[in-house]
Amino acid sequence: MPLTQAVSSASLLEELVDWVRLETPTSDAAAVNRLVDLVERGLSAAGAVLRRTPGHDGFGDTLLARTPGPAGRSVLLLGHLDTVWNHGTLASMPFRIEGERAHGPGIYDMKAGSFLGFYVLCSILREHMPMPRPVALLLTPDEEVGSPTSRTLIEEAAAHAAMVLVLEPAGAGGACVTARKGVGRFVLSITGRAAHAGGAFEEGASAVVELAEQIRRLSALVNVPAGVTLNVAPIWGGTRPNVVAAEAGGEIDLRVPDAAAGLTLERTILGLTPATRGCIVTVRGGMNRPPFAETPAISRLYAKARKIAEDIGMALPKQHRGGGSDGNFTAAMGVPTLDGLGCPGGGAHADHEYILWRELAPRARLLAGLLEAAE
Repeated sequence: MPLTQAVSSASLLEELVDWVRLETPTSDAAAVNRLVDLVERGLSAAGAVLRRTPGHDGFGDTLLARTPGPAGRSVLLLGHLDTVWNHGTLASMPFRIEGERAHGPGIYDMKAGSFLGFYVLCSILREHMPMPRPVALLLTPDEEVGSPTSRTLIEEAAAHAAMVLVLEPAGAGGACVTARKGVGRFVLSITGRAAHAGGAFEEGASAVVELAEQIRRLSALVNVPAGVTLNVAPIWGGTRPNVVAAEAGGEIDLRVPDAAAGLTLERTILGLTPATRGCIVTVRGGMNRPPFAETPAISRLYAKARKIAEDIGMALPKQHRGGGSDGNFTAAMGVPTLDGLGCPGGGAHADHEYILWRELAPRARLLAGLLEAAE
């Protein structure tokens, strides 16, 4: 019997609920580690070879699990356990099933996908299924803030992989992802000169006025047809209405289609100069995730996945996605990477977040099929 053929979506959802009911905001290392503990126990009981790397800088641990046996280039399953949701979200946004949809914080982005990787690896181990390549599963604690502590571990695991299957949620119509934009993150800080807004206005230099001018300049860099977007938010500045603002600033999110655009725009943003006399402009940051381009090897991997999906009886369209993922790192290394292999649904980072729960079993079969067909 092919791996996972007998499993039902309802039984998978029963196990997934335990993950969703553990709130795991990125900023709470202990909370993320409670889910790492749960996952580690399950994988250990199934017989996985485990390596848990302690977190640092306020982030949780990273867990790498692998099938035992001879070393060799693996198929790397890649997911994350952190979410954007703060503690207490379950009180107002509880796990619930409404028809075809199962709702809950983080269920779509991306506990369902990470759970599917966990489930398939446990099944391989328990059923002693021979695989053409070793299978590794890497679960990280900080993807939602750019993977500052896990990037090195991701790239280390990918360096020993023949291919990477990223468990981020599927797109519309169940689409997987064969390319993503590169992502840049910056912080813009402006120092002005405080003064009384009525009695000594001309002695001041408004950081808020300077911020407005910088936002105008930055917005002029947007080129939607060319695939370049830039957003400044959140912003801050000033203290009181009757005080010329001495400080202001904002965060900058940049999305680019290729490395050349990323390099050019990174230089432009880091090189911003003041337009207001008496103000100082400082920018820190840079490109956080390299662009993930669809290469011939990725196209071949997608074609294989689409054929496996057809054999299962499901469609598998592909898409290029604007949002970044940890797959950006592995694709930029030249490792064939197929992303968006998690569960279909919608509402990522929104209070109506959901998965189409009946798709859990077919997606598990697709993932298992890719592992069984690895070359």
